[in-house]
Amino acid sequence: MRNKFLIMDQTDNCATCLVAISRGDKLDVNGKIIEIINIIPVGHKFALNNIKKGEIIRKYGKIIGIATKDIKTGEWIHIHNIKSHYLEVSKHG
Repeated sequence: MRNKFLIMDQTDNCATCLVAISRGDKLDVNGKIIEIINIIPVGHKFALNNIKKGEIIRKYGKIIGIATKDIKTGEWIHIHNIKSHYLEVSKHG
C-alpha cells in the first residue's frame, strides 16, 4: 500500500491511518516530516501539528472534538485526549 494515512481537507489537524503505524516511523506529510510518537492502529488518528488543550480537532474538514490535554505532533488522538463533538445517541431509541 502506498499511502499510510489520509488527509481529506486542508483544515484538518489530524490524519487517519490506513495501516497500523509504528512508534518512531517518520512520515512525509506534504513535505513536512512527522515522527510518530505512539503506535497508531489502523483507522485511528495522529496529530499533524501541536494541538493545545481546548483547541478544536478537525478530521475530513469537520469538527470531531476538543483536545482535553496538549497533543504533540505525531501523537495518537483518541478518547484519552479528545472530547468527542459527535451527538450522543439516546440509549432509549
